Amino acid sequence: MVDDLFTATKLKSLMRPLADRMRPQSLADFCGQQQVVAVGKPLYEAIETDHLHSMIFWGPPGTGKTTLARLIAHRSDAYFLSLSAVLAGVKDIRQAVEQAKIIRQGENRPTLLFIDEVHRFNKAQQDAFLPHVEDGTFVFIGATTENPSFELNNALLSRARVYVLKSLKAEDLEQILKNALTDKERGLGAQGFQLEPDLQQLIAEAADGDARRALNLLEIIADLSDGKVISREVVEEVVTGGVRRFDKGGDAFYDQISAMHKSVRGSAPDAALYWFARMLDGGCDPLYIARRVVRMASEDIGNADPRALALSLNAWETQERLGTPEGELAIAQAVVYLACAPKSNAVYSAFKKAMVVAKRSGSLEIPIHLRNAPTKLMEDLGHGKAYRYAHDEPEAYAAGECYLPKELEGLSLYEPVDRGLEIKIAKKLEHLHALDQAAKKD
Repeated sequence: MVDDLFTATKLKSLMRPLADRMRPQSLADFCGQQQVVAVGKPLYEAIETDHLHSMIFWGPPGTGKTTLARLIAHRSDAYFLSLSAVLAGVKDIRQAVEQAKIIRQGENRPTLLFIDEVHRFNKAQQDAFLPHVEDGTFVFIGATTENPSFELNNALLSRARVYVLKSLKAEDLEQILKNALTDKERGLGAQGFQLEPDLQQLIAEAADGDARRALNLLEIIADLSDGKVISREVVEEVVTGGVRRFDKGGDAFYDQISAMHKSVRGSAPDAALYWFARMLDGGCDPLYIARRVVRMASEDIGNADPRALALSLNAWETQERLGTPEGELAIAQAVVYLACAPKSNAVYSAFKKAMVVAKRSGSLEIPIHLRNAPTKLMEDLGHGKAYRYAHDEPEAYAAGECYLPKELEGLSLYEPVDRGLEIKIAKKLEHLHALDQAAKKD
């Protein structure tokens, strides 16, 4: 009877997903995140000295947020309560608070309340934790894949320390896979699977920094394998088509777009192409990228090479008309051209200045000589009177003429750079300015 019970318990344990069974049992078994759990780091010292405090774990999926929370609770002999913000509501929060109070009074031990996907809670739900964090009812640990600065209330952030977790390195994932293959109690060790190191590396690369994904892939591969030696064919079949982390609308999304834009601005075509390919690999809509490339053409190249804007618009149109992969190649061409083109943000800067001036100066009167006169009344009122038609002037330029409201006369916004076509533009504007000065003297 005892043997039957032991066997049933063991079978029930093995029915749990491999990723859950292989959770580290101690901090020494935890792979990666040395920037927060290495000896001497604040989180390591807090765990080892049993100084619990409320905290936020911010990082991509599968980087150890839940595992760290469980390890902290185990090390501190704290009761572990877990809620998912995706499923829980205010009622669940109240029940958790009551349970923590009962444990505190009855067992005289702390409670660690872990909230997964805490950014999914609204402001009122987040505020519900504050008084209980303050009075020590529980220690609060929240896990989020989103930037806490934008998604969490300042009041909650001020009471919790933020720890940033990063995507796991390939060598960390390979060690996790190796542990799962050799562990006879919780992993696949009892089944005697053999997996060549280069195939472990292939799985690690496909997991893209996510330990949970790596173990899930390994479990599927093991289930599909006929013998003890796992074949390359099975591994490649499972990992092919895996989508990289892109997280449309989240930080990874905007960080990659930012990296591509900065690479173009920095005249680094190889890096710009890499980030472009990385976004496509992650499932980003090429039309979104094309729209951003048009923005780059105006913001960072401008009149230093006006062809950049036309080429970017052509690439956008090519993607719309032909789709993938022809359109993506056209966008790649535009990306490389922009990265190699001379750079100027003169128009971008001038436009921003103009918007500031327009907002601050209000509705200034339009000079009467610049007004339109489509009717006799407007003509009688002097609209358009004394307007000088530039084409009738020497060099097609009305030297000394002012086209701004009187209050803004002498305003200077556009300052061409000494790169690309703007070198010639600057010389032209200097010449026209000299003509203006000469006309004023006359």
